Amino acid sequence: MSEAATASDDRTISWWEGLRPYFEKAPIAAFFVGVSSGFPYAMIGATLTTRLAQDGIEKSTVTTFALAFLVYNLKFLWAWIVDGVHLPILGRLGQRVSWLIFSGLLVMAAVANLAFQDASASIYQMAIAAVLVGVAGATFDIVIDAYRIELLEPRQLGVGSGMSQYGWRIGSVAAGALALVLAARVGWEIAYLACAMFALPAMLTGLIVGEPKRHREPTEKRGLAEAAVAIWGPFAEFFKRRGAFLVLLFILLHKIGDTLGQLVLRLLLDDMGYTNDEIAIWDVGVGFWAYLIGIFVGGVLYAKIGMKRSVLISLILMGVSNATFAILAMGAKSNPALAACIGFENFASGIGGVVVVAYFSALCNLQFTASQYALISAAASIVGRVLTGTTAGSIVESVGFINFYWLTTVAALPGIVLFWLMMRSGLVDSSIGTAGKVGEGDARDDQSGSEPLSDSASPAR
Repeated sequence: MSEAATASDDRTISWWEGLRPYFEKAPIAAFFVGVSSGFPYAMIGATLTTRLAQDGIEKSTVTTFALAFLVYNLKFLWAWIVDGVHLPILGRLGQRVSWLIFSGLLVMAAVANLAFQDASASIYQMAIAAVLVGVAGATFDIVIDAYRIELLEPRQLGVGSGMSQYGWRIGSVAAGALALVLAARVGWEIAYLACAMFALPAMLTGLIVGEPKRHREPTEKRGLAEAAVAIWGPFAEFFKRRGAFLVLLFILLHKIGDTLGQLVLRLLLDDMGYTNDEIAIWDVGVGFWAYLIGIFVGGVLYAKIGMKRSVLISLILMGVSNATFAILAMGAKSNPALAACIGFENFASGIGGVVVVAYFSALCNLQFTASQYALISAAASIVGRVLTGTTAGSIVESVGFINFYWLTTVAALPGIVLFWLMMRSGLVDSSIGTAGKVGEGDARDDQSGSEPLSDSASPAR
């Protein structure tokens, strides 16, 4: 590492310097694209469930619509198209901006199509329409993630990830609430058409802010051989890095304990005798605000103490949060105890959601941003969803809630230890892609001398 880089690493920045990125253009843009990212998920989530229930569809049929979410786990299969295919006419706006406009229009069309479906007339057409929203929304996510990562400087990745999550939460909650309010007054068709407008913030942000300076134009693709390289190239580049398989192992393992714990939380609360009103107040109400506070703190921590230490702290906090539920299960019903556990868990998740996402963003190579982040985000969730969904209930029945939550605490340890070892061995730094390296700026070619964003690095001036 260069002397200049080392000198900046030794400097501890002020709290104002940690807060300042929240007021910069790129993180603010990340917020608005995040708003658009969140709304398609809401359209095929609770909103569609409510609509189908009100249409008199059987519960067993309603729950199968959750399969539309699986599309989000498969988005890495076509993410390479977003990286490597130039759009005609729109392509003049730039690779990322043109795809923002195109995928935004796709989402609006898919939501409008879903608006005019009649589940009582054809449940199959309704299902196809929901899947189409999932495909369009996942594609929109691919573009938005790539745009966000390339727009943000390495020092802004933490704050930018936080702002994007703020936007996602607001977009999903606002779209869901607007749909319910309008449906009760003017019908579901108008409600869905109105919600389709939530695609506009990302599209307008792209047009106003423009193409990210750090985006690298894809090379021309001609013939089957070049197309195969375009598909496999992003994955091959990642696995050529030192420690890539350990990094992938960390991505797969780091949230298993947290996912296990959250999957059965409502079962624990019901078993302890908490009412629906109490759960709504403490789990939904307190948890929501604690999560938002955690997002803000995570962004500040990332800017103040650096990526590696903030990620390690977040992993430890998320592991400890599982232990608090084991302690909760050991005692009698207590609303203050529940509020404390829920608040701490969501606060820790908010921090982790920012700094871990920022680390995953930094892993991307700017030549394959869309493809690599789609793969990373899919890997980060698929193991937890598959394994925990098939084992959590049986473990609780075998050992009880107290021992179960102690086991989830233990399940968090491999991720913590693995990341600590990666820090000590230098694998965290060596695995970072060009998206996380200082000095990549407007460059279009790899710079072998560029440095990863190190802990406590001061913001560029």
